[in-house]
Amino acid sequence: MMPGIAQDSMPMSRRNAMPMAPEYREDEAMPVHPSKGKMPALEESKAGLVRTYFIAADEIDWDYTPRGRNLAGLPHVETAEDETGLGIRHRIYHKAIYQEYTDATFKTLKVRPQQWEHLGILGPLIRCEVGDSVRVFFRNNTHLSVTMHPHGLEYKKDAEGALYNDGTIGTVKADDMVRPGGSYTYLWTVPERSGPAGMDESSVLWMYHSHFVESTDVNTGLVGPIIVTGRGLARPDGSPRNIDREFVTDFAIFDETDSWFFEGNAGKQARAVRMKEINPLLRERNLLYSINGYIEANLPLLTMRKGEHVRWYLLSNSNEEDVHMAHWHGNTAVWNKMRMDSIFLGPMAMATADMVPDSEGTWLFHCHVNDHFMGGMVGLYQVLP
Repeated sequence: MMPGIAQDSMPMSRRNAMPMAPEYREDEAMPVHPSKGKMPALEESKAGLVRTYFIAADEIDWDYTPRGRNLAGLPHVETAEDETGLGIRHRIYHKAIYQEYTDATFKTLKVRPQQWEHLGILGPLIRCEVGDSVRVFFRNNTHLSVTMHPHGLEYKKDAEGALYNDGTIGTVKADDMVRPGGSYTYLWTVPERSGPAGMDESSVLWMYHSHFVESTDVNTGLVGPIIVTGRGLARPDGSPRNIDREFVTDFAIFDETDSWFFEGNAGKQARAVRMKEINPLLRERNLLYSINGYIEANLPLLTMRKGEHVRWYLLSNSNEEDVHMAHWHGNTAVWNKMRMDSIFLGPMAMATADMVPDSEGTWLFHCHVNDHFMGGMVGLYQVLP
């Protein structure tokens, strides 16, 4: 399947079932190195650790409002939907997301640690330290053609995860499109230029996402975070030693009219799907103004203690409306050596800010762009004594 050709979506009757992962062959568990391609294969770094991840693209039904509507208790105009149950209580869409497994059989999902439950729709956190290598055994359990493309890390042409006319041939192209049921092993390295620079702190944020039909893949849900810690500054798990607590927040507008599954999700509106350019209301009704795939303060409460050194990693999605101003009530942060309480994010932006909270209480955390704020791009964070 080539870009520009619609993918087949999952039949409606199967939407509540997790696709069964095909058996993972041992010969597929090794990195795919080209033998006759024009570009050399990537060799593992000898200096650092090889950090291994088992990640699959899975189809799920995602609820943007699992606990209800307007949990922040914000005032709203009388004509708007409310949280009493008269409006739509759950906003559920069929999506594809990255999920982590325990091993190469891809039979058991890895339990997400409590401190990372707030990642929500984001794929598993990939951690590494400058000097390390990252090996990802990837399995495509969806009915789509997808990939994994990393920002910031070093990769050769056989591990870029993006399909375009780049002059390569043969097995070097195998990473460009992983078909339904297929597998691929991506190998990336973490040189100095992937880690913190002069005005950064001890760690930096990158992201990974599918890059087959990039905009549609991301709107379908295929995006996740990467955190790189400076050389010699990491704990054994890769986290920065000088930080007490970390949060990753994706200020993401998911355009469900640009999802591979929208025709199935639209139901009775299916006939209007291809009229969205002349029916802007259809698109507006299916724009989800989310933080980590949650709207209206459904994001799990982000909890910290007064005086802790807290690092916030902020990113955004790739739609033209993904221009955000992330704002904390009650406390301030330091970004780029400057004191801030609001951080600007453009499309596909990545930023890191440090906070030492001194004001106890439950505080609003939201996008300050009016349409996004009113649309539900709101969360809460809590500072305990």
